[in-house]
Amino acid sequence: MFEHVIIGQYLPGSSFLHRMDARAKLIAVFSFIFIIFLMNSWAGYGMLWAGAAIIYFLSGIPFRYIRKGMFPILILIVFTFFLHALFTKEGEILISAGFFTLYKGGVEQGVFIAFRLILLVFITSLLTLTTSPIDLTDALEQLFTPLKRIGVPAHEIALMMSIAIRFIPTLLQETEKIVKAQSARGADFNKGTFQERSQAFVALLVPLFVRAFKRAEDLAFAMEARGYNGGEGRTKLRQLTWSFRDSAACTAVLIFGILLLFFRD
Repeated sequence: MFEHVIIGQYLPGSSFLHRMDARAKLIAVFSFIFIIFLMNSWAGYGMLWAGAAIIYFLSGIPFRYIRKGMFPILILIVFTFFLHALFTKEGEILISAGFFTLYKGGVEQGVFIAFRLILLVFITSLLTLTTSPIDLTDALEQLFTPLKRIGVPAHEIALMMSIAIRFIPTLLQETEKIVKAQSARGADFNKGTFQERSQAFVALLVPLFVRAFKRAEDLAFAMEARGYNGGEGRTKLRQLTWSFRDSAACTAVLIFGILLLFFRD
C-alpha cells in the first residue's frame, strides 16, 4: 500500500551525487527549488526538465525508484491541474460549451503547476536517495551554525529534521501493518458510508499514534542511555569534506539559474 513512498530512504552507491558533500547537495537543491518557482515559460520549463535529466543520470538511481516516488502525488498533480485549468480565466478561449469555458491561460497555468510539483518531488527524492541520514544531519547542522549567534539551536533542529525524515518509511510500514491487521478483523477502509469509513480510520489512527509515541519514547531512552546531551562538546567520527566537485556543482546550478532568468516572460 505504501511501498511507493521513497522519501526518507537511502540507496548506497558511488555515483557523482553520492560522492558529493551533503552541504553542497542541500545548497544545490534549495537553489534549484528557488529556480523552479521563478520559472513561468515553456522554454524555461524545458530547460528545467533537461537539467533534471542531467541530475538524474549523475545520481545513478534506477528509474523504478523515481517512478515509485512519483506515484503517490499523481492524484494531487491531476487535481491541481484541473483546478487551475477550470478556474483560471486568462488568455484566449479554447473550448466554450454552455457554462463550461476553458481558457488557454488556465491550461498553461495548470501544466506549469503540475511541472513544479513533479520537479519538487523528483529533486527532493534524489536528495534523500543519495544522502545518508547521518550526512544529512551533519550538513543541516553546519549550514544552521551561523544562526547560533542569535540563539537558534542548530544541532537540535538538524537532529529533529533528520529523525523526522528517517522515520517516514518506518511509520508508513507501521501503518501498512495496522491496515492489514484491522482488515483481517473486518475493518473496511474503502467501502461503506462516510461515518463507517471514519470509524474504520479511527481504528487505524489510534494504534498508529500509540506506536509512534512508543518509538519516540524508545528513541529518547536510547539517546539518554548513550549520554546524549545536545550538540555542545560533541565530536564527529565522519567529517564532511568539501571538494572541487562540490564547488563545481554549486557553480553550475548558479549559472543555470542565471541563464534561466532570460527565459522568464
